[in-house]
Amino acid sequence: MKISKQLDVNIRELEKQFTDCSDIIHRPLVAAGRTVYVVYVDSLIDRDLVEGEFLKNMMYGVDRIPDTNVFDFIQKQVITTADTKAADTIWDAVLEVLSGNTALFISGCSQALIISSRKYPGRGVQSAESEVSVRGPKDSFTESMRINTLLVRRRIRDTRLKTIQKKIGVRSQTDITIMYMEGIARPEIVRDIRERLDSFEIDGIFDSGEFEQLTETDKYSPFPQFQSTERPDKAASAALEGRVIVIVDNSPMVLLLPTTLNCFFQASDDYYNRWGIVCFVRILRYGAALIAMGLPAFYIAIACFHPEMLPTSLELSFAAAREGVPFPLPVEVLLLELAFELLREAGIRLPGPMGSALGIVGGLIIGQAAVEANIVSPIVVIIVALTALSSFTIPNEGFASAFRLVKFYLILLASFLGIYGFVLGLLTVLIHLASLKSFGIPYLMPYVAVKADDNEDLQDGILRKPLTGLKKRPIFAQKSQRIRYRAKGEKDVFK
Repeated sequence: MKISKQLDVNIRELEKQFTDCSDIIHRPLVAAGRTVYVVYVDSLIDRDLVEGEFLKNMMYGVDRIPDTNVFDFIQKQVITTADTKAADTIWDAVLEVLSGNTALFISGCSQALIISSRKYPGRGVQSAESEVSVRGPKDSFTESMRINTLLVRRRIRDTRLKTIQKKIGVRSQTDITIMYMEGIARPEIVRDIRERLDSFEIDGIFDSGEFEQLTETDKYSPFPQFQSTERPDKAASAALEGRVIVIVDNSPMVLLLPTTLNCFFQASDDYYNRWGIVCFVRILRYGAALIAMGLPAFYIAIACFHPEMLPTSLELSFAAAREGVPFPLPVEVLLLELAFELLREAGIRLPGPMGSALGIVGGLIIGQAAVEANIVSPIVVIIVALTALSSFTIPNEGFASAFRLVKFYLILLASFLGIYGFVLGLLTVLIHLASLKSFGIPYLMPYVAVKADDNEDLQDGILRKPLTGLKKRPIFAQKSQRIRYRAKGEKDVFK
């Protein structure tokens, strides 16, 4: 419905829209001989701005409101904030009010003045919890989208850092911001994510995880096609590499796209420490990923189907450890793995220190009791503990969860087919990874199609060169903007 010049018509429509909404404040006022109507949501506005400044100036600081250029007059004479705009329909005004802004209706005007007055309650900037930093910034994203965009702009002070804001959710009207570096990010990737945003409708979105599931291409893959992070420095670094940042309001995790397998093994600390220790740590992460995915299945395949591959002394040790255990080895491994997954899930749900204490104490008690009762063998406890420890070394929790699922898949194959099933399972996982793409970028880059980027991305793969050797951006960036580091006197490459 269009906003009418008759204020009574607008008031009736607003009262109809906000029926049984006790938190909506309606304030009819008389200012300079003209009737005005103010609508806002209680506790979502900046009271000092709306009630202490704007309304006070409207009632006592204005002698006359002109018939023409009303909004310009109010902006110059009444209110000091510059963030104002006009709404032409009742519905647009209602959406702005529900977003925390203030709507002003004036008799004789066919538009409503929208004053930016948002002041959401929320927590301040705190240290990151899931991505702990030893060296580097300690701040993390919050549930406020404006604060999140600010944290990125604080690090990239460049006008070419662009932000595109959209609303998703028919009822939630959730704000989503797309941030990217103009000239570095590939235009086709920005266009692709905008098309995906416009390709669906849903009641509401309340977290970036929902957005990720709605926009990913391979919906049945256990491996994430978006990288999530709660660290602003990591998001800013990704933007300078040519990647796109997606910020969802009310979510403390932002999404980075495109992504590759290698990105999930990289931590922000890797670029704040010297290259030697970084190379060592990355080798540990890749090895830990293999252990987290395949160690239990490999043990089952060797111990049950191919014991001749083991040294005699080790085989006898395994047999002695399993003496008296009533379950077959695959059942024994599955029981202990499921018990540990229960402990992990319970530890996450319990509050604060109690959760971590439960994981440690519960694991020790259950493991020791199970060994003493001859339900499981000590070697299986060691295998499961190593598997769990290795899964925690992967920097990204969503990516580590994929290995938790693949682990059970390999255990089942190894239980029926031995080493052949184990190798077959690894091959199917590898084939699946090779078929995945994230916004047109192969998931296994830079280990496949190395000629596409002149082998440059291998310099920041399993091994990392010193920072002075990382002269080119990853394959995410445009070809004309691949160079990012130069010595003084060289050709300017930052245009």
